[in-house]
Amino acid sequence: MNFHLIDMDHWSRKPYFEHYLNQVRCTYSMTANIDITHLLAKSKSRGIKLYPALIYMIVTVVNRHVEFRTCLDAEGRPGYWDSMSPSYTLFHNENKTFSSIWTAYREVFDEFYNGWLEDQDKYGSVMKLMAKANEPPNTFNISCIPWVHFTGFNLNIDNGSAYLLPIFTMGKYDEQDGAIRLPLSVQVHHAVCDGYHTGLLFHELQQLADSCEQWLPGDRTRVEP
Repeated sequence: MNFHLIDMDHWSRKPYFEHYLNQVRCTYSMTANIDITHLLAKSKSRGIKLYPALIYMIVTVVNRHVEFRTCLDAEGRPGYWDSMSPSYTLFHNENKTFSSIWTAYREVFDEFYNGWLEDQDKYGSVMKLMAKANEPPNTFNISCIPWVHFTGFNLNIDNGSAYLLPIFTMGKYDEQDGAIRLPLSVQVHHAVCDGYHTGLLFHELQQLADSCEQWLPGDRTRVEP
């Protein structure tokens, strides 16, 4: 993982960045329904868990666009990671709490899925807020609220006006107009991400869901490395 500092004097986004970070501090959230009809059917028929498939889709699109990988370093300087990995939540039904676990991103779904399964085996039953130690700095957050099909979701982060990375929240999927739709919310910082970029993100997520046959493996319960 490498962090690349941005040359502010030659950054076309400089006036927007400075305006929304220093003058009118602004984050915003957007929620949209992803049609997962095809993805759900294919993942079930091939013995693949849906949650890691959705996480893979999100991290794949995040890594396509520098706007979703831009943040501040320890000295407050803007830059971007060359690659991001997901930090996601797991629910513990035993005591109704959750844990945060991270899995290193891999471009090939089989490899990412196996890494996800290995992390579940090692840390899935660890009932701590941070179940897996040594989380790297190039991670972003994904959570899930599978009990509610919400139409909007907003996070309120105290003193979070300098947090630039996206935060994703999934909801409960259900059938609407003959299709299975999953609500997905993303919270972003306007200093680095405009409506165009979030719109593009949702568009590409839908494309991945529709083309899942191209990246999901064949019928199997687990592909060994």
